[in-house]
Order: sequence, then structure tokens, then C-alpha cells
Amino acid sequence: MNHKIGKFTLALLCLAFAAHASAKGEAQKRWELMNQIRTEKFDLVLPEVMRENGVDMWITVNREGFDDPLTEDFGKGYTGSYGYYVFTDRGEGRIERAILGVGTALVEDNGAYDIFGGPDELKAFVEERDPKSIALNYARNIGAADGLSHTSHQKLTEELGSRYAERFVSAEKLASDFRSRRVASEIAAFAWAGEMSREIAERAFSNEVITPGKTTLADVAWWMREQQFEKNLGTSFGMPSVYITGPDGFVALSNDHVIQRGDFLAIDWGVGYLNFYTDMKRHAYVLREGETHLPESMQKAFDNGRKVRDILKTNIKAGRTAGETFELLNQHITDAGFRVMATANTPSDDPDDIDIIIGCHSVGNLGHGIGPSIAWFNPERMTYVIQPTNLFSIELFAYTAIPEWGGKKLRIPLEDDAIVTERGVEWLYPVNQKVLLIR
Repeated sequence: MNHKIGKFTLALLCLAFAAHASAKGEAQKRWELMNQIRTEKFDLVLPEVMRENGVDMWITVNREGFDDPLTEDFGKGYTGSYGYYVFTDRGEGRIERAILGVGTALVEDNGAYDIFGGPDELKAFVEERDPKSIALNYARNIGAADGLSHTSHQKLTEELGSRYAERFVSAEKLASDFRSRRVASEIAAFAWAGEMSREIAERAFSNEVITPGKTTLADVAWWMREQQFEKNLGTSFGMPSVYITGPDGFVALSNDHVIQRGDFLAIDWGVGYLNFYTDMKRHAYVLREGETHLPESMQKAFDNGRKVRDILKTNIKAGRTAGETFELLNQHITDAGFRVMATANTPSDDPDDIDIIIGCHSVGNLGHGIGPSIAWFNPERMTYVIQPTNLFSIELFAYTAIPEWGGKKLRIPLEDDAIVTERGVEWLYPVNQKVLLIR
């Protein structure tokens, strides 16, 4: 894929988002933006990924009360019994797009589809096009590509007959490629979601929200959730993870634990805007009486994390598999004097070791996306090639010994969302550069 997305282009798109917001109601604005994104994806990304994966036809099935995970990507409408989104490569420049059995005027008005019909037309539709391969949304490794139920698979098999059932293939890789390769309008939308995530998280870790000795972790989490409701935002992971990390690791997580002076706090969370979901972390330290700055040992721990983040940003490039990139990054981290952990949460007892583990996973339409993933917990997606416009959550965990804790280690988790371009990693909003201070 050779879409070049410059920072100037993104800046203009973000300005256009803001200007558009003032002219129309929020619901209509979001609908129009999703239509624009959908049309661009169908025009620019869909032909590329269907042909790369050798797919002639892609059928996604909806049932009343049971939407496929890709429904928002394709355009939501009313399904009475069964409904089908059908994409066919007919050998021309574009992919033919049809909706059979998914209704409402908004679906027809969104401008992305060529053909509208009823669900009973599917068999004749497929026979006329006679595809050599038919991709369906069943997947062994990616949940968001596994939306086809057992009974829907049975129905397709019975309705289309054995001739076409023998041509069914998994759309797992196709769905991953379609979602994870981005057009400019969706990159701008995701960047806007990231900025809203950042703004709420950083306000949460301030004296606007926190009074030491009074405010609980749950109070902070519920304040963040309330901000999401007020701004009509979804949530990437449910309740925000607001926690204290200390000499023995997690002290408490989003519960009624009262925040005290000397606590080191972290947030892990994301918001949903349109069809996009972010994933990021922020940190704060609650100053003790008489303190005016972050303790030097904790600043050193945070700086160690930033050094590793710089290594990740410098060395993640398009064109390699995520697995190859994972090995390369760990080698660079080792060469820089850090100790790479084999598994999560296994720092050494040696206070001289700065222990690191990385988990730069796909992000975008989910807090944990379905594209290439530079993370041990996504082994299938480690085999995928990183492409320009893939979105990643640049995530790492760094453990540094704190003398005041008797040499026990402070866990610094850093995470912000970025895009891989032909130049490398580029941030989509201002990333975490410091530990916030609560007075």
C-alpha cells in the first residue's frame, strides 16, 4: 500500500473535523464522517486486500439481534431475518458492493454501495458471478474476524449448495488487512479520539478530581466514565483501570482504596469515537507534605521507560513482519543495556537490572486491534507484515529499582497510539512525557 499521509494533511483534516462539528448536529456529523471513511476504504483498500488474499467474493452475514463485528465498518442497518454484505471482484478497478437484506434509507444514502436487494436474492447473485473463492468471517485466531455463527454457516452451505460451499475460505487475514490499512479520514478520526482520551486522562490525574486522603480510585474511574457519557464516547475496555503501583506491584485497582500522599498512580484506558477505540496510559505521583517534585529515583524509572520507547519508535518500520520486528527491538533493547524479560511481570531480583517487556499491539477499531501485532500475546498476527498506515499502541513495561523501597522495583507502563508511515512511527497526539503531580 502506498498511501502517503503527511502531518500537514492530518492537521488540515483535524481542522475540517472541528469546522464540520460547528455546522451540523453531532449525530449527523458522525454519520457523514463514517460514510466518508467507508467509501474511501471501499475505493482504496478493499481492492488491494481482496486481490492480495486471492478472494473473489467476501460475504458477511448479519441476523436480527446478531450483528457481525465488522458491521460498523460496512454500515449499520435493520436486518429482518438474514442480511448480507457482499463484495465481489469482477476484474475491474473497483470492487462491486452489494447489500442484500440490510435496510433503512441511511444505508442506501451512505453512497458506498452499488446494489440493494433482499436476502432471498443471494443464491442467484452468487451464481451469476460464479466466484472461485468465497471468504466468510470465521477465524481461528482473531475474534473480530469470527462473526459467522455455526447456524449461519449451515444456512449458506444449504442455500448456495455444495458447489459453492467447497469454495468457502476463512476471511481472517482479509478482515485484518481491510481494517488495519487506513485512509486519511479515518486516521484523522482516530487522532481526534486519541486527543479526547488524553485530555480526559490527564484531567483525571489532577487536583480537579483528586484530593489526597479523600478521593478513591473508584471516584477517579467513575469521573472518567462520566466524561465519556457527557461527550457521547464509547469505552475500549469497560471501566477505566485506575491503580496504584508500589514496592509489591499492584496495590489496588479502580476500587474504594483512598488515594494517599506518596502514591504512584497509573491509568490504562481508551475511548470509542465513531468506529475507533484508543488504548493509552498515564501516570501521576501524589506529593508528600513538603515535596515539590517527583522523587529522583522515580524520575529515573520513568526516564528509563522513555529511553526504551525511543528505541521502539526509531526501529519499527513497514515492510518487516511483526515477529521479525519483535526480535529486532528486543535485540536493540538488550544492546542498550536493559534486560528483556521472557514473560510479563518477571523482573529479576538484581537492583542493577532494568527489566523490560514490550507489547506493541495493533489498535484502531478495537483497543486491541486485528492488524499486525508486535506482541507475544498475538502469535498469529506476529506473522503479518507491517504496512504503511497500520496503527499501533506503542506499549512497554520497565522495572527500575527504587532505593527508598529497599531496592524493590517500580513498574512503569508506557503506552500511546501511533501510526506507521513510510518514514516510520509517527505519533497521532501529544504522548506521555512526564509523570503528572498531584498536590
